[in-house]
Amino acid sequence: MLPLKKIVTSSVGKKYVMGLSGLGLVFFVIMHLLGNLALLRSNGNAFNEYADALGTLDWILRVLEVGLFGTILVHVFFALRLAVVNHQARPQRYTMARSKKGPSRWNLSSMHMVVTGVVLGAFLVLHVLQFQYGPGIAEGYVTEVKGKQMRDLYRLVNETFHNPYVVVIYVFTMLMLGFHLRHGFWSAFQSLGQAYPRVSKPLYAVGVALAILLSVGFLILPLWLYFDVPARLLAGGGVP
Repeated sequence: MLPLKKIVTSSVGKKYVMGLSGLGLVFFVIMHLLGNLALLRSNGNAFNEYADALGTLDWILRVLEVGLFGTILVHVFFALRLAVVNHQARPQRYTMARSKKGPSRWNLSSMHMVVTGVVLGAFLVLHVLQFQYGPGIAEGYVTEVKGKQMRDLYRLVNETFHNPYVVVIYVFTMLMLGFHLRHGFWSAFQSLGQAYPRVSKPLYAVGVALAILLSVGFLILPLWLYFDVPARLLAGGGVP
């Protein structure tokens, strides 16, 4: 176990924190997508019930939110610290970007981790402000499901994703998520000292597959609502 001072001051300690916080955020993204898949249903009841169930967790949800944002802040802080250290160690960039292959996995994704990370961080702030702290029951976004009155978050999401500019931003950001995860998943295990030669390639393949599944999974959602797929399914007697 590394002492706190070494974690803060050493590159090894920073990488450990980056790896652990990164894997924690990957787990959150997976769970978030699984919950949001309820948007694919042809009416908003399933998604509203899911959102309402989260709301009933009350203080537990608040603790989880604080933990999530704390993890994000720590991840961003140490990412920037490492980026500064790396830049100081090699202030002159290579003329031509080529993958080193082998254990380094140096590629387009790895070169722009800070850029994609900043995009994702800015998006997260807007995303939370837009939906979690957006209009609710008091503003008329209310529905009743199985006799229970609850916030109609589905309506808010549906209305938001009928704005083409918002859809473009979301799709672009999810592509950035894919680029970030492509290198980040494998890099987390490398930072923790677990990317041994015999598992390095499988880990990287899993990271690429995960990046594709999560980014495509998330970018489908705004397109699904923008093109009114749920309404068409209802009109055609599709899955409720």
